[in-house]
Amino acid sequence: EIQSHPLPASSLWPSVDGLGGQSHNLPNVRPSTKMKLSLAFSMIAVAGAFAPAQNGRSSTELHSGVTRNPNFAKLAGGYLFPEIGRRRTAYLAENPDMADRIISLGIGDTTQPIPEHILSGLVGSASKLGTKEGYSGYGAEQGMGDLRAKIAEKLYDGNIKADEVFVSDGAKCDIMRVQQVFGPGVTTAVQDPSYPVYVDTSVMMGQTGDINSETSQYDNIVYMPCTAENNFFPDIENLPRADIVYFCSPNNPTGAAATREQLEMLVKVCKERGSILVFDAAYAPFIRSEGVPKSIFEIDGAREVAIECNSFSKYAGFTGVRLGWTVVPDELTFSDGTKVRDDFNRVMTTAFNGASNIVQGGGLACLDDEGLTEINTLIDYYLENAKLLKEAMESIGYDVFGGADAPYVFVKLPDGKKSWDTFSEILEKTQVVTIPGAGFGPGGEGYLRLSAFAPRDTVIEACERLKKAMA
Repeated sequence: EIQSHPLPASSLWPSVDGLGGQSHNLPNVRPSTKMKLSLAFSMIAVAGAFAPAQNGRSSTELHSGVTRNPNFAKLAGGYLFPEIGRRRTAYLAENPDMADRIISLGIGDTTQPIPEHILSGLVGSASKLGTKEGYSGYGAEQGMGDLRAKIAEKLYDGNIKADEVFVSDGAKCDIMRVQQVFGPGVTTAVQDPSYPVYVDTSVMMGQTGDINSETSQYDNIVYMPCTAENNFFPDIENLPRADIVYFCSPNNPTGAAATREQLEMLVKVCKERGSILVFDAAYAPFIRSEGVPKSIFEIDGAREVAIECNSFSKYAGFTGVRLGWTVVPDELTFSDGTKVRDDFNRVMTTAFNGASNIVQGGGLACLDDEGLTEINTLIDYYLENAKLLKEAMESIGYDVFGGADAPYVFVKLPDGKKSWDTFSEILEKTQVVTIPGAGFGPGGEGYLRLSAFAPRDTVIEACERLKKAMA
């Protein structure tokens, strides 16, 4: 940290006759020598001004004159997943001999290799850049036309149009872009518990008040309780109106997939109240139950009230590749009749240069028949992991939710058990990393989330360790 020691002008540019205002007679010094001394004293003074204080601090620190965005000061602690990483690192620093035993059932990061056909799309697109005929530079900020059309055709059965699809670097990034469209003057509703990005970006945008220390909830956010008692679907009709309603199905962290009837109710209430629904469908390919919608646009009337965010991350193991999309229908408008799509397009074209050409080639391969078959194989693999985790926790005696239409298993802890305490206990006893439910909001307290994205052999090993340690 650079330290600043304010000095008077006389000490920055000392007179030959004095340093720091102290008079020194140098009667026998020639003018040319006096000039050299003056320069030397100046250099010493300036060097001293930027020298670190001996104790690492000084009476005056060097700061910019820019005021910090007050909304960031409202954020409670760090973002959940880096905090999990920090605690894992701290544990290993104290127990370095346990490094080889760590198993992560924490962050939802895919672990299986990208399948052959999908990989060929990435490799082929990269190879084209090395040829005169195949090279391409900047593309459309909204995405390649072929990919937008293929998403609309293959994943939405004609319920949306190609020019309503905006290809991006992932759904998480798009949530913030959606927030930029809405600005600070809106009220937000979120499931509780929910993926933390909805709340944190609302705070960053200035949509909220301070956090209430007693409830751990932010003022000006409508928290929609999603508990085992209400089958993890909120009683939205009896909750206060919000301008923007964020809803994730299949849900992270609970693993609950909303039924058609539930989504019809959600669209109906949003339409009656003039709310905009932001539907996060990132886990849609995990839905296996008959009749459960994979898109909000399967619901009549959704085009007039909803935006949908989605991603190839969990479809095809693209968590590190980065490719997603957001659908904004033409019918969705603000209160003045302005199309939401036009403003979202402005954000994309102003603050984004488009997804990588290489990655979009991989996206096209994902949506070939061969690619979709490979995706289904990957999803089946992770769902089998989820089944093993669910059975293991049930065998211990816990109530367990999710794991059927989602890659997450949501474990209810015994009464009185705190989720962060249980996270630490499991890490200490089994070296298995989980996610405390409280990290997803106050409604997650008393639960633990397990991710099914680990390799099969480590999932089996984790199940054995948990059954021995937690029984």
